[in-house]
Amino acid sequence: MLVSCVLACEPRVVRTPRFRRDANDLVAELRALANPANVEGMARFGISRNGTLGISVTALRRIARGIEPDHALAAALWASGIHEARMLATIVEVPARVTSHQADAWARDLDSWDVCDGFAFDLMSRTPLRWTKPATWARSKHEFVRRAAFSLIAGLAAHDREAADAQFIALLPLVREHAIDDRNFVKKAVNWALRQIGKRNMALNRQAVAIAKELRASESRSARWIGADALRELTSEATRSRIRAKAVRR
Repeated sequence: MLVSCVLACEPRVVRTPRFRRDANDLVAELRALANPANVEGMARFGISRNGTLGISVTALRRIARGIEPDHALAAALWASGIHEARMLATIVEVPARVTSHQADAWARDLDSWDVCDGFAFDLMSRTPLRWTKPATWARSKHEFVRRAAFSLIAGLAAHDREAADAQFIALLPLVREHAIDDRNFVKKAVNWALRQIGKRNMALNRQAVAIAKELRASESRSARWIGADALRELTSEATRSRIRAKAVRR
């Protein structure tokens, strides 16, 4: 009787049902939600106007919740060239099915930081290719391909719980090398990658702090900014307390 009562009284978890969707139908749905007035506002935050419909992130997430992961659908949405459709593509793609050719092609198409981060931080960091792409993309002169390299590194630090410290230490030379790139979307991603690595555990925190101190003393204005900004977070007691607490929980 008690068990029945407990089960009956437990709150029900309501899950949004997910369905297979047709790319043409989805694109039509997105176009119906277009809000040109939002496009200019988004542009002020560095989001490309190219193919952008001005749909809110809240509306996109609501649509995404009802879509079953689908590799072919993701490819079709990406091929549409529509900003919001590409955002959806990064959400509905099946990470295990992403190919190297596809990943490189999508990276070359990037022209906006939000799609870049959805692609690299959220999607690519969960694919089998996740450790092979940072060094390759970091060599690119394309601003958003290089950003993708460091957004991916940040995603690895946040998501890959099984990765060894040595794997992240091996990526720190990329941070040192490209910290001198003063393009806004690159330097912010380099900073992000360094901070995420340094927040993973205390051993990596010490490694990241050492790099940050080196960068802070650089002749490069960009590197100095990255080093100083990373140091503020990585040496703060709040950050180090969270790292220690995380170690205890594990």
